[in-house]
Amino acid sequence: MRKLLLGDEAVALGALDAGLSGVYAYPGTPSTEVTEFIQADAGARAAGVHSRWCTNEKTAMEAALGMSYAGKRALVCMKHVGMNVCADAFVNSAVTGVKGGLLVLAADDPSMHSSQNEQDSRFYAGFAMVPLLEPSSQQEAYDMTAYGFELSERLGLPVVLRMVTRLAHSRASVTVGERCAANPLSPSADRGWVLLPGIARRQYLKLIEKQKTMQESSAASPYNGLSGEGELGVIACGIAYNYVREALASSGRKAQVLKISQYPLPEAQIASLAAACPEILVVEDGQPVVEQGVKALLGAGYPVHGRLDGRLPRTGELTPDNVAAALGVETGTLLSTPALVAGRPPQFCQGCGHRDVYAALGRVMADFPDGRVFGDIGCYTLGALPPYKAIASCVDMGASITMAKGASDAGLFPAVAVIGDSTFTHSGMTGLLDAANENTPITVIISDNLTTAMTGGQDSAGTSKYEGICVALGVDPAHVRTVVPLPANIPEIERLLREEIAYKGLSVIIPRRECIQTARRHAKRREAV
Repeated sequence: MRKLLLGDEAVALGALDAGLSGVYAYPGTPSTEVTEFIQADAGARAAGVHSRWCTNEKTAMEAALGMSYAGKRALVCMKHVGMNVCADAFVNSAVTGVKGGLLVLAADDPSMHSSQNEQDSRFYAGFAMVPLLEPSSQQEAYDMTAYGFELSERLGLPVVLRMVTRLAHSRASVTVGERCAANPLSPSADRGWVLLPGIARRQYLKLIEKQKTMQESSAASPYNGLSGEGELGVIACGIAYNYVREALASSGRKAQVLKISQYPLPEAQIASLAAACPEILVVEDGQPVVEQGVKALLGAGYPVHGRLDGRLPRTGELTPDNVAAALGVETGTLLSTPALVAGRPPQFCQGCGHRDVYAALGRVMADFPDGRVFGDIGCYTLGALPPYKAIASCVDMGASITMAKGASDAGLFPAVAVIGDSTFTHSGMTGLLDAANENTPITVIISDNLTTAMTGGQDSAGTSKYEGICVALGVDPAHVRTVVPLPANIPEIERLLREEIAYKGLSVIIPRRECIQTARRHAKRREAV
């Protein structure tokens, strides 16, 4: 059977067809569609495949590891910065090993379409010393998922599956197979899961011993291979392989191309390519991970080109044009287009409750020119742009509260944190606990729109619980205030802000109104019924 699938959907269907028992994830572009596809699959629901969203990537990784411990196949999904959140569990999972196949999907975002950095997840796989698969097409994304589960169980290690935005969010025809049954329940009896130092040392030695097998598997992988002829040597990784093939086919230029889609690097094949070619061009989407590895392998005297020497752009996505230029292939003159429409920065939706919060906050903070508002990751980050220009910082998930606390500790007044409902439960609660333990004089705004709005309206983990969570963490109940963010209530929001800023201790204000987009979708569903 053939299906037209996004790269993310190909991974999801590949996982289901390979006998998946559970997907664990926190929504983040460009990874979100993997979990959503599994949630929408009728067969998965009938089979009891677990697919509820997790509070953050760390809890997702740990739950997936628990399912693997029980002998079942598990998939954990996140965007690249989520690897930072789950790193503790992820790195240690290489030391414990796995039983049921465990795939860690990391969706990288070159060019930062919806992210705060261009971090490359291949570094994490190398750091943890586990295999990584990098599909070059939607078909490979589907096929590699089953292959990854098998590789994980054969090596007893988690396997990283790296996607990039362009592959995750483009469609192609994919040939799919039959759905396999899930593994039987068979909890591990191996004491290697108990990482006491004495056991961990033994497990770490086992991990080191597996590196040779990983190298052999990479060398024999059906996803790595050398083809073509000519004096130019090219190493093409993942999606870059398509750009290289396209440029060579359109120009008739000859090159020997080593496709790499399974890591660690196939060193013997790289050495063979270098022996046959006087120079090598490394084409990879993301950071120069392979380029650095090839340089280290071949030594300073062998010319290796790529992102580091400027043959390819140092930042941003690869494109067919910049890959062709790196190969010395003419692509023709690009036509310029007149600017008929003025550029428009992103902005809040009409009717969004965040607008009303920032309108009130702007009036209040105008009276405190030395005060600062610390922002977080979510739709409300748009408060940094005109007309509000309210936010002084936005660094990572949950940082608003702890940065406000640190600034307050330094003497800054007032220090205000703005954080969303899903981000608060993701990683803001621990910062609030720190502030509560010292009754730090900051005002925290938990802007609750009843959903994880920026990634498409997924469920928020703490819905209807925020007041209780804040009180349980130590915030004085008298200073946990709620309000409905509407234009008519802006004076009330302003009053609450002034009162809580004047309070010499920790306070929380929760403006609560459903996201206008999810409210419209819910209204349409009700009308349809």
